[in-house]
Amino acid sequence: MKNRLQFLMATVVTILSAGGFRVAAQPVASASLLANVVTPISIVKTVDLSFGNAAVAPLLGGSIILAPTGGRTTGGSGVTLPANTGTVAAAAFTVSGEPGFTFSISLPSSAVITGPGAATMTVSGFTSSPSLVGTLSSGGAQSLAVGATLSIPAAQVSGTYTNATALPVTVNYN
Repeated sequence: MKNRLQFLMATVVTILSAGGFRVAAQPVASASLLANVVTPISIVKTVDLSFGNAAVAPLLGGSIILAPTGGRTTGGSGVTLPANTGTVAAAAFTVSGEPGFTFSISLPSSAVITGPGAATMTVSGFTSSPSLVGTLSSGGAQSLAVGATLSIPAAQVSGTYTNATALPVTVNYN
């Protein structure tokens, strides 16, 4: 029996040393898990849009074009801009977020302003500076200015006109 056990052990050692029952390690690779949470983008209004004073002829209408730079001109022959300009200002906003990121700018297509006796005028043709895409500075901020065109019908009722709902200016990271 002792011979048989010795023979069996010798056979096992021979097989193992010859590589007959080789066990190979499984290849393994690992990856790190990363996430980067950036500063949320935000926008804050600093100045309201104001077309200033305008006079309109009884039979001819026209428009006031207010550039994002704050300069204004007239369109059509029925609108004049008096020497007493009133408050003239493009809307101004500060966009804040992650430094160096770009963002898209969405402006409304039109808005209605209402004055005395429920008289209305339409504001359209919104433009901005920067136009459509802005880039946040190394400090994470960017100034945004918005202009538009005010259509004034002939014989428009004189008075102050304002919007009932806020003017939506939307920014989103690209």
